Amino acid sequence: MISLSDLSGAWRLRDAGGDVVPAIVPGCVHTDLLAAGRIPDPFLDDNENAVAWVGRADWTYEREIEWTGPEHDRVDLVFEGLDTVAHIELGDEVIGETRNMHRAYRFDVTSRITTTTPLRVRFTSAYTEAERVRSIVGPRPNAYPEPFPFIRKMASSFGWDWGPTLVTAGIWRPVRLEGWSVARIATVRPLCTYSGDRGKLDLTAEIERTRDRALRARVLIDGRELTVLDLPAGRTRVRAEIDVPGVTPWNPRGHGEAARHELTVVLLDGETEIDRWERRTGFRTVQIDRSPDAAGTRFVIHINGEPVLAKGVNWIPDDIFPSRMTPDRYASRLRQAADAGVNLIRVWGGGIYEDRAFYEVCDELGLMVWQDFPFACACYPEEEPIRSEVIAEARENVTRLSPHPSLITWNGNNENLWLRGVSGWTEQPGGDLSWGDGYYLDVLPSILAELDPSRPYQAGSPWSGSWEHEPNDPDHQTFHSWEVWNRQDYTHYRDSAPRFVAEFGWQAPPAWRTLRDAVSDEPLLPDSPGVLHHQKAEDGNGKLARGLAAHFPAAMSGALGIEAWHYLTQLNQVRAVRTGIEHWLSHWPHTAGTIVWQLNDLWPVTSWAAIDGAGRLKPLYHALREMYAPRTLTIQPRGVAVLNDSPSAWSGDLRIEFRAADGSVLESVSHQISVAARQVGVVDVPVTGAAVVVATLGEARALWFDTDGGYGDPGLTVTAEQVPGGLDVRLHAAGIARDVLLQPDRIHPGAVVDRGFLTLLPGESTVLHVRAPIELDPLAVKDPWVLTDLASVLTPYP
Repeated sequence: MISLSDLSGAWRLRDAGGDVVPAIVPGCVHTDLLAAGRIPDPFLDDNENAVAWVGRADWTYEREIEWTGPEHDRVDLVFEGLDTVAHIELGDEVIGETRNMHRAYRFDVTSRITTTTPLRVRFTSAYTEAERVRSIVGPRPNAYPEPFPFIRKMASSFGWDWGPTLVTAGIWRPVRLEGWSVARIATVRPLCTYSGDRGKLDLTAEIERTRDRALRARVLIDGRELTVLDLPAGRTRVRAEIDVPGVTPWNPRGHGEAARHELTVVLLDGETEIDRWERRTGFRTVQIDRSPDAAGTRFVIHINGEPVLAKGVNWIPDDIFPSRMTPDRYASRLRQAADAGVNLIRVWGGGIYEDRAFYEVCDELGLMVWQDFPFACACYPEEEPIRSEVIAEARENVTRLSPHPSLITWNGNNENLWLRGVSGWTEQPGGDLSWGDGYYLDVLPSILAELDPSRPYQAGSPWSGSWEHEPNDPDHQTFHSWEVWNRQDYTHYRDSAPRFVAEFGWQAPPAWRTLRDAVSDEPLLPDSPGVLHHQKAEDGNGKLARGLAAHFPAAMSGALGIEAWHYLTQLNQVRAVRTGIEHWLSHWPHTAGTIVWQLNDLWPVTSWAAIDGAGRLKPLYHALREMYAPRTLTIQPRGVAVLNDSPSAWSGDLRIEFRAADGSVLESVSHQISVAARQVGVVDVPVTGAAVVVATLGEARALWFDTDGGYGDPGLTVTAEQVPGGLDVRLHAAGIARDVLLQPDRIHPGAVVDRGFLTLLPGESTVLHVRAPIELDPLAVKDPWVLTDLASVLTPYP
């Protein structure tokens, strides 16, 4: 059997001058220097600038190693991830070099560690390598002034419009010594599909040998033997297509059980087990309907033959230092997504191929994964020394991720096919050189055709399917909606119904405590230096201000205080995203899904995220849970839409009330309605002419207001009761209490609440559940800005 010696844990980090600090592996230079007190917290104020030198320096990780395990034919030194340009030295000998963060590396050290031996991993600055490659292949245009296209590394390490520039180096994934004899299982690539009443397993295994003799491989599902495969002497690869009756199919969230089965491959030398590979996998069939219709070209995801309305979020690396991610942190963040009604996670192309733990949680929760290859917002050279690295990383990761049923589609890049034309890159230096289309339209689809034909591929996002249409044509396949936010108000989301909206969003600052922990400005203002440093989007605060002015012009006429600005920008983010999602989902199946930009943040920042960089839920998160619910109502200019994304018909009395500004009912109508499973029904009722329109169907309710003000004093009564684990906060409204918000982090940094913005009509009551790790004082609810509503915020601005 394989013997392992874990080399994670304590190492030493040495700088170019010879100074040494303790290091922890997995980790990175920044986290080690931070732990040693050598650098300030880069998340605080503008310390990001003060630590910029770290990314331009060279570093060495070192420790002593020896093999104390059983005697084996071979002992390998295995790095699951090195970030990024490294020379590996064992004793006085260089045993390998690396230039790709997205790959694993294995080195034969059998004869080199007979005694305790120094191991050194020397990291060259990613800037040095990127500039070296640029000198070879020539310049390339990109959306950000950093050289990330010239190195195979997490692009967003170099900064983005929501992230800091913190260019990392280090041993960022586990490292070990691995001893083995005769043979080992190098890779297993199981492609699991489902049709009719049974699964099908297309299994390929690669074997590495030290002895040339006949072997066998047993293949089992849930402990039940499916077949035994012979590997004659000399053979290093085996493939089999196996029918697998008696398995339950994997289904996406909301469409049935996300069933998984234990797949095992056992390598035998005679009757002796010499290696074993085990994964939980799932059987399902994935198709994307990209057929033409009268309106353009569809983009509808089908799982096991059934169309699935995609309710998605974009995922960026959850930490600028990804070595800090743990299985528990992945599980927490992804469960938050699932609890918000999300059924699809897009792993965005400026990040990484995520850890196995990420995909295993998605498998378990029924979260479909759309996986970008790591190319984003740039022209990428197709020459050496980059080309061979791209091919190697793609082949490795397609194989590595193949067992995961949650992974339903591969995407070639983020925005590169689109931006080259609309950003004028062809006219910039290097714009006439190779730029990546050969990767997206040839290399990557060829690799997938060979290694994983079970999953559909798209060349990019956005992408209309061919050069016959502009890449970001809303009528053809995938679309990114960024005119809204960048140049237009969010009401313009209603101007069109794209076929699939893969990116759209609206900014807001992080939770109040997150902002205050990261910015020490006194006074704290919307445009104070620290707040602006934690706003990375081009003219981001200007866009926030223009978005507010379109809806709250009275408030914008005076000096908007930081508290009011914080409340109103959170509200505008919710309203903007709600406008887009509810409009587009009401056009299902013409519009087959939305993927909000973005779920998460990797540091404290004003951004498009629903969960901020400290892991706190912004009001947008709670709104997503409402919008992505299986059954929802929405009032649109064309009428009331009944969105039934549940497995059974939704029937009942749809009641529509037209109310005055004081909340009194002017008129009401009822419609007996029945909307079939996975369908949308629209009742053509004009919504103009009344201050407030209320639609109810069962427990679901939707509201429409013709203006943001003029509803008078809400007469809001607030009482708080201490309960085990926190507070129950009871609200009662005498008038219309619009957009009430309780900010739990203003009570305690660890407090949470179960609702975001909510509106009460006259006479209505509700209870908010605040929970915290300590006992809370009910009087804290009365503190300024803990609980407020729109009328109270707008009162100083008549």
